[in-house]
Amino acid sequence: MRIRIVDAFAHEPFTGNPAGVCLLERDDWPAVEWMQAVAAEMNLSETAFAHRLTQDATADWALRWFTPVTEVDLCGHATLATAHAMRESAVVSGSVRFATRSGVLAAHLSADGTITLDFPANPPVPAPVPAGLGAALGAVPVAVYTTGELGDLLVELEGEQAVRDLDPDQSALSKVEVRGVIVTARAAQAGGQYHYVSRFFGPRVGIAEDPVTGSAHTALAPLWSARLGSASLTGLQASARTGLVHTRVLGERVELTGRAVTVLDGQLLAG
Repeated sequence: MRIRIVDAFAHEPFTGNPAGVCLLERDDWPAVEWMQAVAAEMNLSETAFAHRLTQDATADWALRWFTPVTEVDLCGHATLATAHAMRESAVVSGSVRFATRSGVLAAHLSADGTITLDFPANPPVPAPVPAGLGAALGAVPVAVYTTGELGDLLVELEGEQAVRDLDPDQSALSKVEVRGVIVTARAAQAGGQYHYVSRFFGPRVGIAEDPVTGSAHTALAPLWSARLGSASLTGLQASARTGLVHTRVLGERVELTGRAVTVLDGQLLAG
């Protein structure tokens, strides 16, 4: 079975966020245990599995995502990576609709090489600061928000450098009962390449730090678009690999645009 590693939200190899992609040669799912084992073997933040749908009027392919330890409800970078792999394999052109645990998600493939994901927005809601959060992060939160069905905690810090300097206590952070913790701040330089920065930590789902988290931007985009008065913005995820996510808020939906690069293309021999 063919398996790829694709760097998503990346302009060149070894940047952005790597995802495993398996385009299955069957019209149903293999055993969950097998998919989880493959994801553990790949040991990336997410590995995506997709199979073609032949009798579904609302979607073209079914799509699931697994971290090394669990299945997740939503993943942006692995969705972008899957659409990229489909374009390389010439199984889609123009647009593709995915049936997922978060409903039907669309990816639009442009002639310039970019891919735009159409995801549900998760507008953040102000919340109390959980006990121990500041100590776990090693920083004082300016504000904390819940993110609805996304299931993450969104934490605003005082500035870009505070986000970049974070070195959280992963063990302590894993005790915060959310999928992951998104940390963000406004860009230090107005009028630059990006408008806000973020990082994502998910020790509870086996991800110490995710390099570029598309799904997190379904909450980041509504927050910063409202704050900065613009529907279209660019976010920089300030991980070691870094990546840019171009966002556009459209009511209850968010568009996430980026590029992807295949860095490995091989055969999975087991299963």
